[in-house]
Amino acid sequence: MKIENTSISGVKIITPKLFGDDRGFFAESYARQNYSDVLGGDMEFVQDNVSRSATGVLRGLHFQREPHAQGKLVSVLSGSVFDVAVDIRRDSPTYGQYESVVLKAPERQSDGSWQWQQFWIEPGLAHGFVALEDETLFCYKCTDTYAPASDAGVLWNDPEIGIAWPEIERGFIISEKDREQPLLNDLTNT
Repeated sequence: MKIENTSISGVKIITPKLFGDDRGFFAESYARQNYSDVLGGDMEFVQDNVSRSATGVLRGLHFQREPHAQGKLVSVLSGSVFDVAVDIRRDSPTYGQYESVVLKAPERQSDGSWQWQQFWIEPGLAHGFVALEDETLFCYKCTDTYAPASDAGVLWNDPEIGIAWPEIERGFIISEKDREQPLLNDLTNT
């Protein structure tokens, strides 16, 4: 397993080891003992989610407030996404900054090996993505269950954050809820 730290504390790009040949591949998408050191302690995942999206579907920027803040280990099983984590921790030196990565379904490389990546977003950060292909299957392992009273978000195109979203020919498809999220500076209790 390869781990890449990013400029934001608590955000990592993880490249699991894939064992593959002409038949396909095998990978451990999560093993508690292997990931505990990588994620900064014994992380317990309590809920798994899957979403299916068409090209241009933008979901986010979402987070949950305490006492139900969620850490997320995310990956793509089919298609690809432009994935984003935003630091919304007011006491953080990287407050208001974001990290992004293009996550793809496992794919065979020119040398015959297989590659796949995961993105770790610790509790206290906002998360969002846009699907880059039709029928994109996106998976989330979460450290807390969904709690409607703790559900919150930040406007996806907040100019203060300045996310450089990729251009989508047919435009973004965004829920009404996500179009009405507050700006980062208007958040309370983060």
